[in-house]
Amino acid sequence: MTTTLTRPVSTVAFPRLALVHYRYGFLETVRVPMAVLGTMLFPALALLFFVVPQRAVAGDPLAAAAATAQLAVFAVMSTSVFTYGIGVAEDRAQPFDPYLRTLPAGPWPRMVGRVLNGTTWSLLGLVPPILVAVLLTEASIPFDRFLLSVLLVMLAGIPFLLIGLTIGYLMSSKAATAVAQVVVFPLAFAGGLFLPPETFPGWLDTLSTFLPSRAARDLVVSAATGADLPATALPVLLGWTVAFALLTAYAYRRDEGRRFH
Repeated sequence: MTTTLTRPVSTVAFPRLALVHYRYGFLETVRVPMAVLGTMLFPALALLFFVVPQRAVAGDPLAAAAATAQLAVFAVMSTSVFTYGIGVAEDRAQPFDPYLRTLPAGPWPRMVGRVLNGTTWSLLGLVPPILVAVLLTEASIPFDRFLLSVLLVMLAGIPFLLIGLTIGYLMSSKAATAVAQVVVFPLAFAGGLFLPPETFPGWLDTLSTFLPSRAARDLVVSAATGADLPATALPVLLGWTVAFALLTAYAYRRDEGRRFH
């Protein structure tokens, strides 16, 4: 019996376990309608109320595409930080969590399932703003640019995924909720996701270039519109990704050490 319990999970069982965790996480989210509505509707409502009425923007194909790209980045960023930050913190507060972490499968099937769930909701969160842009603005981009933009917005969400995991493993559920809100909205505003950076004063525009939200925004807008990509965008995204990958690993080990040793 001891040998069975300590045997590592096989490569065949790993994807099956990951899919079980994914299905459980997805159903858990669906059972909270406000979580679904908040994830999917806020970026579309921002586009509807702040972009569509501005005919100079909504009537310009490139400007409308850029505005949609900005809010697509916000959709992925907010979904990542809230899903992983608050979700992980809430799971850690449940008595079932320590039990799962003692099983021989290890943390990876559950982590992969969590990432798949967050990715699913990030993709679903892109649908409403894209529909608003298609139906109510003149936004128009070639199909290949559209596919590239969707791919890049998901890749640009990686540092925000890691930020969410760091928050979730370092903080209690109540603290994680507050910190996630404090992180998301200032990053969104200063990163040019609500207002284009061209409207910023010089000092804010300079500061903004060092934020992951601005780098993600510049990357996706460049893909969607063909605008020049600032030289700072990729190094900034890579730097934040590496930094928060290290912080996530530290936060996980710290939580594991406190609760199991």
